[in-house]
Formats: sequence, C-alpha cells, structure tokens
Amino acid sequence: MSGFAAVIAAARPVPQGLCVDIPETWHQGRTAYGGFSSALALVAAMRAGTALPPLRSAQMAMIAPLSGQVAATAQVLRQGRNATWIEARIAGEKGVGFSASFAFMGPVASTLAIDHRPMPAGVNPPEQGAALSTERGVAFLRNHFDVRFALPRAAAKQPEMCWWVRPRERDGLDPMVELLLCADALPPGVMPLLAPGVPVSTMHWQVNLLAPAPTTRDGWWLLRSTGDYAQAGCSSQRMAIWNTQGVPMAAGTQSIALFG
Repeated sequence: MSGFAAVIAAARPVPQGLCVDIPETWHQGRTAYGGFSSALALVAAMRAGTALPPLRSAQMAMIAPLSGQVAATAQVLRQGRNATWIEARIAGEKGVGFSASFAFMGPVASTLAIDHRPMPAGVNPPEQGAALSTERGVAFLRNHFDVRFALPRAAAKQPEMCWWVRPRERDGLDPMVELLLCADALPPGVMPLLAPGVPVSTMHWQVNLLAPAPTTRDGWWLLRSTGDYAQAGCSSQRMAIWNTQGVPMAAGTQSIALFG
C-alpha cells in the first residue's frame, strides 16, 4: 500500500519527527510531489505541538529534490495564548530539501466578515466533468487521485487550470492534511501557454486556510490556479480551493520557475 495514510502508518520515529520512504508512485519528476511533502511536514508539525488550534496559514519552500528515505522533523517556535507557530523540515541523504512554517490559530472575536471568493462561474459538478486520462499526468496523479475537468474548454488558451481533485485513499487522513495533500495537484496555471515538455519547478508556496475544519462531499475539492505574471523564467500564480458546496477552503500564491 502506498497511499499517504499507509506511508505515515509505516513511518519510523526519529528525534523531533518521523522517517518515511517516499514511494515512486508519489513522484513528480525526480522529486516527491509538492502536496506529499507539504502534508508530510504538516504531520510532523501536528505531532510536535500539543492542543493545537486549527491551521490557518502555511508557507512552504521546495528547496531541492526529495526521494527515497527522508526524515520530517518539526519544532515549536512560539506557543501563545491563541496561536502557535511551528517550523518543519524534510531532509534526505543530500540535506534539507523542504521547509515549512505553519501558523495555528483559534477563533477570536471580530466585527469584520468578508467573503469575496466565489466559486468560478460555469463549473461542472465533479460527476459531470470529463476525467483526466490515466495515460496523462505525472506518477502521483495517475496513482493517487481522481481528476475531473471543472470548466468547459476555452476557445483560446488561457493561463488557468481548474480541476476537481480527490484522493483515492482518504481513510485515516486528518481533514487538514488531506486538503494540503490535494492542494498542489494542479499543473501551473501558465502550463497551457508553454511548449510541451517544458520543465517547471515550484519555489515557494503560501497557503491561507479559510475553514478551520475543511469538509466536502465525496472527497472532491475544486482547485484553481491562475498565472498572472511570467518574466525571465519566473511565474507567479494565484490559487484557490472550494468544496462541492462552493464554500472557499483555501487561498494562496505560488512562485514557479519555468525552464523554457
């Protein structure tokens, strides 16, 4: 079994964290899929803290390729009355390949309430979306996720990707870990504008969690990435996630290196 929960169940304890073997089915090119690394770092962070409030923000840096045996470790940087900051790292035989900063925060009284994150217009329900061919996509998509195209094909290519995504194996996953595991499943928003085979690599990823306890129907999450800048091999994109009821679950930005 190579589902994420099974990988975590087989983990070996190390000081301040856990050691796992990354199955090749979770690879994205020559490294672990970014959502896998992010979810693994979150597991380490959640084990490092005690009585943690909900995760509200995460900053991830994809520093170097990770594969084979890796150790995910974490330490509490500060635990206040209402918020806790935890730093996590994942290291392989060549050193640190991934780092993350997680902010956990409980609710506080506020008079302000804003929600300007509507689900994209014209989205097909996941049951009506065309499925991504099992012959397409990188290893982690083929082996671990169901994917449906959420929007009709545009007449002209746009720097945008919008898919329904759900993990095939969900049992035993913390809802926030599951959301982060899925959240990086989309190709970069600018991918439709690139020539086939152009290598890309995520550098930094910022995610703000908008729901303290994410839920959705049948495991489906709507992911959208929109490229809004690309120059000199660096692309910036906006990212968002909704559940099947159209409730916003997460918002973020990502910096991506384009090698062509």
